[in-house]
Amino acid sequence: MRLANILPVFTALVLGGVLSLATALVAANIVEKRSREDVTRILGLNGQDWVQVEADGLQITLTGTAPDEATRFKALSLAGTVVDSSRVNDMMEVAESAGLTPPRFSVEILRNDAGISLIGLIPAGMDRETVISSVRGIAEGVRVTDLLDVADYPVPEGWDTALSYGLGALADLPKSKISVSAGRVEVIAISGSAEEKRRLEAELGGRAPASLDVTLEISAPRPVITPYTLRFLIDEGGARFDACTTDTEEGRERILAAARAAGIMGEAGCTIGLGSPSPRWDEAVIAAIGRLAEMGGGTLTFVDADITLVAPPDTPQEVFDRTIGRLEAELPEAFSLNASIAPPPKTDPRASDGPPEFIATRSPEGLVQLRGRIPDERTRRAIESFARARFGSAMVDGAMRLDETLPEGWPVRVLASLDALALLRNGAVVMRPDFLEIRGVTGNPDAKAQITRLLSDKLGESEHYRISVDYREALAPVAALPSPEECVERINAVIREQKITFAPGSTEIDREARQTIDRIAEIMKDCTEVPMEVAGHTDSQGRESMNLGLSQSRAEAVVNALLARRVLTSNLRARGYGESRPIADNSTEEGREANRRIEFRLIGPDEAEEPPTPAEPEAAEAPHEAGTPHQEPAPTPQAEHADEQN
Repeated sequence: MRLANILPVFTALVLGGVLSLATALVAANIVEKRSREDVTRILGLNGQDWVQVEADGLQITLTGTAPDEATRFKALSLAGTVVDSSRVNDMMEVAESAGLTPPRFSVEILRNDAGISLIGLIPAGMDRETVISSVRGIAEGVRVTDLLDVADYPVPEGWDTALSYGLGALADLPKSKISVSAGRVEVIAISGSAEEKRRLEAELGGRAPASLDVTLEISAPRPVITPYTLRFLIDEGGARFDACTTDTEEGRERILAAARAAGIMGEAGCTIGLGSPSPRWDEAVIAAIGRLAEMGGGTLTFVDADITLVAPPDTPQEVFDRTIGRLEAELPEAFSLNASIAPPPKTDPRASDGPPEFIATRSPEGLVQLRGRIPDERTRRAIESFARARFGSAMVDGAMRLDETLPEGWPVRVLASLDALALLRNGAVVMRPDFLEIRGVTGNPDAKAQITRLLSDKLGESEHYRISVDYREALAPVAALPSPEECVERINAVIREQKITFAPGSTEIDREARQTIDRIAEIMKDCTEVPMEVAGHTDSQGRESMNLGLSQSRAEAVVNALLARRVLTSNLRARGYGESRPIADNSTEEGREANRRIEFRLIGPDEAEEPPTPAEPEAAEAPHEAGTPHQEPAPTPQAEHADEQN
């Protein structure tokens, strides 16, 4: 082929190649620009403006500094939705992270009859073992579940104070949920009664440090009231309740509205409790209050479904009959009505010394004086014995005179009046044949209602009595808690009356002494915050080491007996002193008997926690209190007798 024929062909091929290359370059530039624009757009639409996008042919390069790793990964993923991820070059950096924010430390403590559970996150610097050990001491043998996680961060400010307060509250609240965080504690709990609720709120509120934010939500179950009682009076002193009871909030509002319509002034309360004899209780009460007001006065008493209405002595018979007839028609079927007009007061002009009466007074210091008439010597002894049991042996002064002409039922009324007086901080009871008056002050807001139920139950609904009792919050049981010294003295006074004794040579408390433990348990309910030592002592017969060990075991037995009676014993320390602290001569039987004893002692704030000195173990020796002399291999009859005595 000639050159002239080849040249056009070659030129055409070169021109075609150049054209193809130019076309490819233009196409590549278009793809490159389009890819960069698409990736930039998708990143901008998703708030990733910090990313710089560069294109090099089909390759997309992402640069910039991401605030965190998650943001960098999100930008990379967004770019991969526009172009093939294999074409994306990740050249992005991640900013250095600041120090991590410490987590919120908190503990939820749940306590019920099944045990105690701890759930939450605590700092690693906290003394966990000490806390768990404290909780086990509070748990009193039930299961403790530890579900706490730990984070290695510093203990936050206010954490130790909050945790200490929370554990203190836990010891007082057997059914509770306590939430602890730095500087804050929330307590949700159930108490056994309204009185206990008030006591716990006062104690826990008073113990809260000023720097701690404390929220208390303590509820009390509705009491079961028996008998179910209501007493409403209208007399020269106006309208008032001595006792008011109902079973619903709505019923309380309706009853109080009826009382206000009948003339009651100021604040009035009505206890909500279980035990209503009829679902139509409120209806019966409202109807009876309205009819009593219609007569212009009198006394209305409900005891369960029995109603007693006593109209004033000057009530016209026609008005009485008409009003009572209407009330009987209005009362629900379950209720029975006993209505009467009070007789005019009787006086005997022949009586030179006035009508017979019995008077009992109680001073603010607790001294009870019994004056007036009683029928016979046997009744005198019974009344004085009852009063000493109710108020304390040293607090009763009896100076009653005998009168065989007293009406029937007089002793029963005297005993009921003393029961009523025991509900007052101080006051007086004046009893006459046709009248009984109780007056005084109390720290119990339910005292009037309790006195009404007591007198209605013991003396009957028709008994004519007046209750003039003022409630003073300052006298509430919480405010009147005994001092630490009084706690110890009261307990030791009980022990002086009846010693805590044990079976010979053992740590088992005698059956006769269990009543003493019961009385101490009652006193301890008001003394749970008082640090006391339960000290065990023996006489000097037998080995000193054996006596020391036995005295320690007996002191611990007393603490365990109180614990079995649901007394908080975290404030008690058992210690045995053996024969080292006699209070009488060990050479006489009377002295040895006095030295074998249990005593309670107040622990001062500066006293160190001293563990009892352990008894030295002795081989092949039976665990008895008074051993044999050291030189003898076996107990002598005299030593055996010492064992039985100790």
